[in-house]
This record gives sequence, C-alpha cells and structure tokens, in this order.
Amino acid sequence: MKGGNLHKLRGNKLSLSLIALLCTTLVVWVWEKTPNLSTFLPPPEQFDIFSSVVPARTPISLSENKIETPSAKEDLSAIRRPVNALPDEGGKVVVLPQTGSSMRSSSEKKDKGKESKNMPVEKKVECNYAKGKWVADKRRPLYSGFGCKQWLSQMWACRLMQRPDFAYESFRWQPQGCNMPEFTGSEFLRRMQHKTIALVGDSLGRQQFQSLMCMVTGGNYSPEVLDVGEEYGLVIAPGAIRPNGWAYRFPSTNTTILFYWSASLCELEPLKEQDPATHYAMHLDRPAIFLKQYLHRFDVLLLNTGHHWNRGKFTANRWEMYVGGKPNTDRKLARIWNARNLTVYSVIKWLDAQLPQHRQLKAFFRTISPRHFVNGDWNTGGSCDNTIPLAGGSEVLQDGSSDTVAEGAVRGTRVKLLDITALSQLRDEGHISKYSIKASTGVHDCLHWCLPGIPDTWNEILYAQV
Repeated sequence: MKGGNLHKLRGNKLSLSLIALLCTTLVVWVWEKTPNLSTFLPPPEQFDIFSSVVPARTPISLSENKIETPSAKEDLSAIRRPVNALPDEGGKVVVLPQTGSSMRSSSEKKDKGKESKNMPVEKKVECNYAKGKWVADKRRPLYSGFGCKQWLSQMWACRLMQRPDFAYESFRWQPQGCNMPEFTGSEFLRRMQHKTIALVGDSLGRQQFQSLMCMVTGGNYSPEVLDVGEEYGLVIAPGAIRPNGWAYRFPSTNTTILFYWSASLCELEPLKEQDPATHYAMHLDRPAIFLKQYLHRFDVLLLNTGHHWNRGKFTANRWEMYVGGKPNTDRKLARIWNARNLTVYSVIKWLDAQLPQHRQLKAFFRTISPRHFVNGDWNTGGSCDNTIPLAGGSEVLQDGSSDTVAEGAVRGTRVKLLDITALSQLRDEGHISKYSIKASTGVHDCLHWCLPGIPDTWNEILYAQV
C-alpha cells in the first residue's frame, strides 16, 4: 500500500510539472505572436541566463595637454554601425539578433541612467598661451617691413628708418603643451565673416590694430578695403589732426576691423562744452561712451589701458578724477595706480554685465605691454640699446600673469585675459629705441614696438582664442 501511494504521489508531481511546462510554453508562444501583451509581461532579457559583454567606447585621453580621440574613420564607422553590431574577438563586426529594445524595463533604463551619470567626463584643457617660449622661425615676419604703407604708420616701420638689425623679426611664440593655429589672412577673414572686431585702448592698442591690418592683408596694397569710419563716428573733428579711430571693412567677407582711441577707457566729459581749453571729468567708474554706444555691433572686443596713467598725461590731457558723478575726494584713490585699478575693475565689471545681452560677443582685456627703459625714463636719458634677441631668456614658466590687476579683474567674469606681459618682457630688442623718426637726439622709445614685431604675436594669440 505504501509503495502504491508513493508511486501515485510521484505521478501527480510529474503531471503537475508537465502541465506547468506546457502552460509556460503556451504563454511564451502567445507573447511572441502578440506584441501588445508585452506591456503586461516581464522583458525577455529576464529569461536570459547569459548576457553579452559590450566593449567600452574608445576613451578620450589627455597627453601633454593634447586631446587624443579616435580617428575620423573610426568615429564614422562607429556612427554608421547598427546598435546591435559588436566586434568579435577577431575584430570582425557581428550583427546580433534584435532582442526587442522597446521592451526594456524601466529599472534597466534607470540603471543605465545612473551609469551615465557616474561616468567621468573628460574636460577640455585650455591652453595657457602666456606660458611657453620664443623659437626661431625663418617664415617670419608675416608681412614685409618695407610694405604695408597703407596701414602702418611710418614712425613704427623700423625697416624704413636707420635701424641696421632685424633679427627680432624672425621669432614666433610657442605655447607650452599646445600649438597656436597658423595665421593666414584668408582664414582669419573666413572665420570673421560678417563680424566686427574692435580694439579700444591707447597707442599700444593702435599698434596692435595696425599690425592686424598688415597681417590680414599680408602687407599688400588692398584698394578693395572700405573705410567705414563714419558708421562709428570716427571722423576728423574740427581742429583735430586725425580721427579718434579708424574702421575698415573687407567686402569679400563683410569683416570689419576698427580701432577707437581711449587711452584710459573712462568716460570723459568736458566741464565747459564751448571752451577749447576745457578740462575733462574723468569718470573712473564709467566706461567710455563709445563702448556703450556701439557694443551691440561688436563680435570681438579687445580692451587695453595702462601707460597714460601718470601725472604728466593727466596734466597734458586736462583730466580730473570723478567718482560717482562727483570730483574725487578720496586721497588713496588720488594715487594714479589706484585710480587705474578702479577703472580696470569697473570697466570689466560693466562689460561682464553686458555680455548676456550680447551673446555673439567675445570680450578680451589685454594685459599691459612692458617698458624697457634703463638708466632713466624717456625724458631723462633712459635707453634700450640691446639688439641681441632673447638676451634675457626665451621662456616663460609662470602660470599666472605678471599683470596681477588685470588678472584679478577678469577672474570670475566672462571676459577673457589676453596675457602678453611676460612673453613681451623677454623682447627688449624689439622696441623702436633710438631709431624713431620723431624723437630728439638721445631720446629712446622703449615703449612702442617695431612693426613687424611683437604685437604680431599678440594678434596670433587673440586669433587662437576667437
């Protein structure tokens, strides 16, 4: 009896197993034939015991500040490859059968979302163009020192003076760990198509403007370039010997390059409008009116100021410090460099506040250009007689700027720093020196630069960042 019952019990279990297997087979068959039922059933992946191992995407790695990525061919093949195609061990692409991606569970999607959030994101390493070294380059200069008379003032064209040595022309700046794009006028105009680049500042800004015009044209006579100064109010005022700036347009690409003379970047307000000898309220906390008036038309803006902040210039220009719309009474602020610092911070703060309304605009502030007077100043017998390139060294190793005021002013803003101070400090042989056509005998110009020369490099660095 006991044996009969045992066989009966085993028979019942076997029957139940067969029935369960038959039901499971039927459900799966109905599921595959009726996709609409997938909403109420678990995804087929849950029935899989083994899963395919998906190889990771080729990583982006950084090596000496250079970004290494898969080749264009590899990228294209990856983009065109079906999502269910994976390489096998031999490197051949094997197309796997579809497993119904639309049937993936919400939990799987959440898991993948977590994975993508946790995956490290490679950040683009910005080049520090101010850190690097000067290297000899036989392809320099970028334009002829005998040419470019259309844009280059004779007083800065050292090839047209009595200077006998021009070794300073044959060097280029090489940033550490990265390369600057090769400057060509045609490529510059292509990149700046339908755009306006404005340089606003002092005579060093004017040098950079003239350098840029020579670089873009290759120093060649360009009659097709249009003078559009009137569009920006840059005309010769009654009694003046030149306008407050210049603006030129290249019709082929509708590119405009302009310079506006604003040695202090401050708003200057005549105290007696009708008096030709009037003094001017120099509003330290207000930007030049030209900037307010035409900012919306600029795509690239480069500001600079520095060498007019001295008592001699203040007296000659009849400038009087104003803050908050009133004459300055702060004795500390009356110190020239404190006043200059306030203006630099004020102008950059104002410009940064404007940028959200002018999303097309890329704004830069150039650091101060170094002077190289020794044994005195320009009017006390100072000179810069060195003609040997890089006699004081060829490399800048520091990470921060030598112009700490400008560096501090742009920190935390969307205004970028065009840092040229330390790299220019190494080039004392590039100044006009005693060869100026306007200076008196024994007077050296150790402030302005020969062109072609150092300001060309400033423009190359600007070009690399726009």
